[in-house]
Amino acid sequence: MKRLALLMALVACSGPAGMGSGPVSRTSALRLRSGSGSPIQHVVIIVQENRSVDNLFQFLPGANTQSWGYNSKGQKISLRAVSMTAPFDLNHEHQDFLTQYANGAMDGWNLVGCDGECVHSTPFAYVPQNQVQPYYAMAEQYAFADHMFQTNEGPTFPAHQYLVSGTSTISQGSQYVVDNNPGNLSLSKNGGCQSAPSSTVESIDIDTGAAGPSVYPCFERQTLMDLITAASPSYTWRYYQELRGPGLKHAPDAIEEIFKNPFYHEYVKWPSSEILNTIKLGKLPTVAWVTPSKAASDHPEDNNGTGPAWVASIVNGIGESQYWDNTTIFILWDDWGGWFDHVKPHIYNANELGFRVPLIVISAYTPKGYISTKQHEFGSILKYTEQNFGLGSLGTTDRRADNLSDCFNYKMAPRQFVPIDTTKTASYFIHLKPETTPLRD
Repeated sequence: MKRLALLMALVACSGPAGMGSGPVSRTSALRLRSGSGSPIQHVVIIVQENRSVDNLFQFLPGANTQSWGYNSKGQKISLRAVSMTAPFDLNHEHQDFLTQYANGAMDGWNLVGCDGECVHSTPFAYVPQNQVQPYYAMAEQYAFADHMFQTNEGPTFPAHQYLVSGTSTISQGSQYVVDNNPGNLSLSKNGGCQSAPSSTVESIDIDTGAAGPSVYPCFERQTLMDLITAASPSYTWRYYQELRGPGLKHAPDAIEEIFKNPFYHEYVKWPSSEILNTIKLGKLPTVAWVTPSKAASDHPEDNNGTGPAWVASIVNGIGESQYWDNTTIFILWDDWGGWFDHVKPHIYNANELGFRVPLIVISAYTPKGYISTKQHEFGSILKYTEQNFGLGSLGTTDRRADNLSDCFNYKMAPRQFVPIDTTKTASYFIHLKPETTPLRD
C-alpha cells in the first residue's frame, strides 16, 4: 500500500525510533509556530473508560448536570451515589443506546441489563466527588466541556476506532460502520488484526441502520496516524496500551497497515505506564494516545479506583517538564457506559451522535475554570490536531466537528503549572507489574 511505503520511508528518515528532534526549550517552543499560529508542539490524548457527564462530574461548579431523570414508567428517579469500583457493568452496546435514547424521550435508562453483581445496579447514579477529586481539580483549574458527545452510539471497540479515524467503517469509504464490540469476548485474542480466526464484529449501514456484514476486526482505513506521518518527517506519533496485540482499546492493532508495519513496535508501546518514562526521557512524540490499564481505567466492574491518580500522574509529569508550555492534553472517556445523562444528543445518522462523555482540556493557554458549552465530539479532537499541525483532513466526522478553539487563548502568557494533588505518583504506576488480562466490556 502507498501509505505503508510512505510510513516506512519516513521512519527510516527519522531513525529507528522515529523520535524526531526531541524536546524544545520554552523559548523555542514559543517561536516554533505551526500554520495555526499555535505554540502547541505536542498533543496528548488520554482515554479513560465508560462514564457520562452526569455520572462522573455531578458536582462540578458551572457544569450542566442533573441529579434526576425519568424512567420508562414516567417515574422521576433521583441519582444515588455509586462507588467508582461498583461490581457491575451496565450494558452499553448500540442497541442499549437506542433503548435508553428511546426515540428522543431519554427515558429508557432502566431497560438495560448489566454484568456482574446486578442486584444493586442502576444507571441513575453518580460517583462521589471524594473518590475522583483529581478529576475535579483538573476540570476546575483548566477547561471542562459539558457538551462533549461520544461520536458513536456504542461500546469501546468502535469508540476507539473513531478516536483515530473519525469513523469505524469496515473499509475506506464504506457505508458500513462497526457498531459493537467483537462478538466472542471469551477469545483470548479479540479486537485487532491478530484476533483469533473465528473473531467477527457486527456492522450497520450508517444511513439506514440496517444490519451490515459481520467482518474480521482488522481494517484498511485511513487514520490520523497517516496524516501525521505524511505531513513531515519530524512529526511522530505513539500509542500507549497495557498489552501487546488485539484488544478493545487497542485501535492501531485493528488497522492492517499499522499492525503489519515492521516498525509497529516503535509506534505502539506497552505497558501504558511507558508514557511516564517517555516524558521523563524527554521523548514525547508530536501526538500520543494513552489508554490505561484495566485497574486504572475507571471501567465499572474492572477498575480499582486508581484512575484519577493515573491521569494526574501523566498531567503532573508533563506539567513539571519542559513540555508544559507547548503541550495540549485532552482527557476524555470513550463511552457513556450505560450511565444516565440528561442531555439529548444530536442525531446525524444511524450511529452518530452518542450520549455525553466528560472532556477536560489542559494547556498553559487554557483559561482557568472555563466551561465550554459548545457541541464537541471525538472528531473535534482530531480536527484540533489536524489544524494545529497543518495535517489536512481525514474527511470523516472531523469535517463537521468544531476544533475546540474556545478552550484556548494563545495570546495569553503561558500559565504556571500547579501540580494536581494525588495519593499515587508516577513512580507507583511505573513500578506496577503489567496486567496480563484484557478489559471486559
